Amino acid sequence: MKIAIVHYWLVNMRGGEKVLEVLLEMFPDADIYTHVYNRKAVSPLINSHLVITSSINRLPFAKKLYQLYMPLMPNALMDFNLQKYDLVISSEAGPAKGVVANPGAYHLCYCHSPMRDLWDMYHEYFKETNALVRFFMKRMIPRLRLWDISSANLVDHFAANSSYVAKRIRRYYNREATVIYPPVDVENFLSIERVPKDFYLFFGQITGYKRADIAIEACVKSGRKLVVAGAGAVKKLIRKYQRTGLVSFKGKISEGEMQELYASAKALLFPGIEDFGIIPVEAQAAGCPVIAFREGGALDTVKENETGLFFDEQTPESLIAAMDFFERNEVTFNRREVFTEHVRQFSKTAFIDRMRRVLEERKRI
Repeated sequence: MKIAIVHYWLVNMRGGEKVLEVLLEMFPDADIYTHVYNRKAVSPLINSHLVITSSINRLPFAKKLYQLYMPLMPNALMDFNLQKYDLVISSEAGPAKGVVANPGAYHLCYCHSPMRDLWDMYHEYFKETNALVRFFMKRMIPRLRLWDISSANLVDHFAANSSYVAKRIRRYYNREATVIYPPVDVENFLSIERVPKDFYLFFGQITGYKRADIAIEACVKSGRKLVVAGAGAVKKLIRKYQRTGLVSFKGKISEGEMQELYASAKALLFPGIEDFGIIPVEAQAAGCPVIAFREGGALDTVKENETGLFFDEQTPESLIAAMDFFERNEVTFNRREVFTEHVRQFSKTAFIDRMRRVLEERKRI
């Protein structure tokens, strides 16, 4: 059986590329189609496969400015001739699902997220751009939305990485999706020995929608210590809060440092809305409780009152109330066997089993 995997772009190794690696392990003879390919930025496993790029890859500075070329990507998908393939798996977070398979082939779309700049985060992206970009966004986004909706008809079945994404697929495309959690390397964290200390942890890129500001303000207002780890912290933010003596900024950290923080933090604070969110799963695999905003992928990944807690408003006050409750009931969240059993559903083995089951049910493998 000939298999093609269409991935939106290959310019780094993040969650989507980790999913792609596991798909390549499942289908070692698969070919890869993508808009932009930076060989130096991806893994040897990806580089070992045939990679076919669209015309976007030949545009100036495409490996860095690829997102500016997004309006051109729907047409660029027409560069891909997939007529010889029996199974097409599109890996969608940017334009990928709009490829045309042959009439006898089966097209499964694994959707990490409907394009957020077209839909639920349009206003956030619009607000953060300059006047020139806003001028073009107003004129191009409506057409891209129409294309995004119509291209969903080219997919035989959708798989979503969380219930949150499945709900958005239903809203935007009027299609049902099977939830298949992405593969997380939980085994790498299960053996970590927990020795909690007197600080909370925020871990992730310091960017707007992750809402590091809520975690910082909550800890400063309540007199709690917080470690902020992850790239992107601006100097202004550091200057503002570091002098309180309560907040320390680690910047980009190694895997060893990450494991050490999971081992020693009282809990991970997760105030943003993610489509899935790998970091809370890693933290729980290490036995570190998670205090998350009650929205997004965290509703799938955090087991309330057993591996973590939720707070209901994206405000420092709501998070403070949750931390107060957590500290009064901290002993409830130290049953390591509960954490271990919970996170196994997010393992690579679980991902492969669910993916195979979806394809076998449709008699495609």
